[in-house]
Amino acid sequence: MEEEKRPEWVKGKTIHENFEMIDCPSFHPIKDFIMDDSCYLLIRINRVDTKIEVGICNYKHELLKGYQGVRAQDIYYRLLKDGWIKRLDHAAYLGKELKKAEIALATGSDYYQE
Repeated sequence: MEEEKRPEWVKGKTIHENFEMIDCPSFHPIKDFIMDDSCYLLIRINRVDTKIEVGICNYKHELLKGYQGVRAQDIYYRLLKDGWIKRLDHAAYLGKELKKAEIALATGSDYYQE
């Protein structure tokens, strides 16, 4: 690989001859959004019990299940294990939102679900 193409943060690694750096376009939250066909999620912080709560809803807007925990990974692992999340982008969104909720719970700041 040519030295001018080597990313500055790559040190002591062998770079494959076909390596390329890919620029990712901005995600548009309305135009690029695709609903998960199995469910949607409601996420909130319960400050009384010091927990993150997740409600699983169907598209008739019925609450099907509730999950609670303190750490983001505990909740998303269980939701994935139970088969609620079908789309990878929904899983990424879930991880992002649960981590935001976890940080808000730990710092005492407000949490707003996107």
